[in-house]
Amino acid sequence: MADKKVQVKLVRSLIGSKKDQIATAHALGLFKIGDISLQPDNPQTQGKVRKISHLLEVTEA
Repeated sequence: MADKKVQVKLVRSLIGSKKDQIATAHALGLFKIGDISLQPDNPQTQGKVRKISHLLEVTEA
């Protein structure tokens, strides 16, 4: 059985965000608006997504 994945898309700018939020976006592989990254659906990823949820759009892949 394949591992579950989530698709994370940056929909808001990182300008004006706190440094830790910018670092979290970069850790998810998101640098510019419109960037999309496939991430494993695990507690670590869920925590990162929760931290910057106001900047992201998340869907199941």
